[in-house]
Amino acid sequence: MKKIIFLLLTVLAFSHTNAQILNPVKWSTRVEKISDTEFNLVFEGDLDPEWHLYSQFTPDGGPIPLEISFKDAAGNYQLIGKAVESKTKKAFNDIFGVDEIFFSDNFTVKQKVKIINLKLTSIDSEVDYQVCKEVCINGSKKLKFDLPKIAVTKTAEPVVEVAAVPVDTITTIVAVDTVKQETTVAEVVEDQPKVEEKEEDKKGLISIFFIAFLSGFAALLTPCVFPLIPMTVSFFTKQSKTRAAGIRNAITYGISIIVIYVALGSIVTAVFGADALNDLATNVWFNLIFFVLLVFFATSFLGAFEIMLPNSWANKVDRQADRGGIVGILFMALALAIVSFSCTGPIVGTLLFEAASQGGIGPIVGMFGFSLALALPFMLFAMFPGWLNTLPKSGGWLNTVKVFLGFLELALAFKFLSNADLVLQLHLLEREVFLAIWIAIFGALALYLFGKITLPHDSPLPFISVGRLMMGLFVLTFTVYLIPGLWGAPLKIISAFPPPMTYSESPNGVGNTAIHSGGGAAVSKLPEGAKYGPHNLIAFDDYEDGLAYAKSVNKPILLDFTGHACVNCRKMENNVWSDEMVLPILREDVVLISLYVDDKRALPKEEQFYSKETDSEIETIGDKWTDFMISKYKTNTQPLYVLTDLEGNSLNKTKESISYVSVDEYLDWLKNGLKNFKK
Repeated sequence: MKKIIFLLLTVLAFSHTNAQILNPVKWSTRVEKISDTEFNLVFEGDLDPEWHLYSQFTPDGGPIPLEISFKDAAGNYQLIGKAVESKTKKAFNDIFGVDEIFFSDNFTVKQKVKIINLKLTSIDSEVDYQVCKEVCINGSKKLKFDLPKIAVTKTAEPVVEVAAVPVDTITTIVAVDTVKQETTVAEVVEDQPKVEEKEEDKKGLISIFFIAFLSGFAALLTPCVFPLIPMTVSFFTKQSKTRAAGIRNAITYGISIIVIYVALGSIVTAVFGADALNDLATNVWFNLIFFVLLVFFATSFLGAFEIMLPNSWANKVDRQADRGGIVGILFMALALAIVSFSCTGPIVGTLLFEAASQGGIGPIVGMFGFSLALALPFMLFAMFPGWLNTLPKSGGWLNTVKVFLGFLELALAFKFLSNADLVLQLHLLEREVFLAIWIAIFGALALYLFGKITLPHDSPLPFISVGRLMMGLFVLTFTVYLIPGLWGAPLKIISAFPPPMTYSESPNGVGNTAIHSGGGAAVSKLPEGAKYGPHNLIAFDDYEDGLAYAKSVNKPILLDFTGHACVNCRKMENNVWSDEMVLPILREDVVLISLYVDDKRALPKEEQFYSKETDSEIETIGDKWTDFMISKYKTNTQPLYVLTDLEGNSLNKTKESISYVSVDEYLDWLKNGLKNFKK
């Protein structure tokens, strides 16, 4: 009984919200002065209870991320790094198959800028965002930052100036006391977001460290590195006058390895910049280039060729290693890095890119974790030489490890190709194609581990070891796990890798592609301008096309104001439209027109216009349908459903539109509208 009462209250709430323009986030701005020419532009969002606004770092394929744009930057000011957010939350979305990143309370987003034009008095910006609760709203807001006059105060107290700004925009300008260097209001305001940001950064860096550390151990088990362990340790123990000196030299050798790789990470960060690396990681061309590099690395690991640095480098470094002392040991470590490059290079390259995608000091932390794992065995075996007897002998198993890593590199490569395809929306590597490639790769890896496939550098294999058998069974199990994904299984274990379920050739899964119209007859040809929508319903994404078809078949129109990134729209389609009573009506009795309010495709120039209703420029297809929805139905929420006649008049007089409701209410609403159409 309680559940029924709760459902009724929820339905009443939804019905009420559809009758008005909702504004669940209030925006304000302020400026924090760092120096005479540097400022933090701070966006503040005040969210209504239970609403979520999605972060700019929300993954592709999920809800719409926050986007911030600044106007007229050239010659006036320079953006420094990427905008920094206050604390966010993360939750897995089983509809889109991605981890959502969102704000669930009041939040700040801070962009650092450097002023170039000293006469500049203000900076204009615009935020595009999506907020969701029971319904979703796509919003856009123009915001202005008024800059203070460039001056340095010498009073003991900080000076606070308040500038006049447009309605609902509050800009607070804080000048820092440069004489006594005391804590000012700006610093206090900054402290809390900084603490929250540091907590998130810390978690990310810890993940990078452990992944890199495990990768370092994987690199140890390759033919280029593993045989060097007993050789190097024996050198230090035999050439040193005392055991203590041997241990000391081996520890110095290990530290030198760490220094070399950390220096590499530092160089990468310094050359590209901490934030620029993060931007590169989301760049289409960078993803495509890295896809090619990973395929190149994988081909090398599989035995097609060896990636070698010039022999002259190794020879020169080797001669320097003869010097002895700390300098000689340092060059010995450098020689190891050069000689083992054919095995470690692909792993290091992959790690640097993955760490770079986190921004900040990720590459440095990644190289530290990798080199620490690489250096530890050399130090530990020098301290305890007897352990060398427990090491397995070098042999064909080392090449097996290398080939195994090659298969993993090849699988990972397609993740970067998928990133580029998603950004460009080319639909060349949709979910089924991606999964088919992974099934082929891991299936081939399983056959390799079972000894059914051999590669150029493999040793004869009269039998397989128990360890290799267990690993083969694990890979085969993973391969079998992937197969149901072709039929629509969510595959939560790898949800971060394949394209989302909405980016698919067959949204309902392979094998569920039969399209039917009234009476169960298969449709051989789509009407002009139509496409297949959820549950293989015939749908139009243009109002005029759908209206023309509705008139030709004399059926009422079901307007579906929706969004590609609207999670509650997907829930309605999955849970309500799929009902055995609702689906036949949608298939046979109405013409479905789905208007996507988040469609970012640009309208032709001649169709762009300024809307007085929404006080905004209508530049995209999504803008057009948003303006249509707000102008005609006085609401801005999705999902929104309206049943109309062929003149565009609503067929449901008491409840013109409906939103996120139960099956029963949706069904009654449909039947009532159809009854009015037949009168």
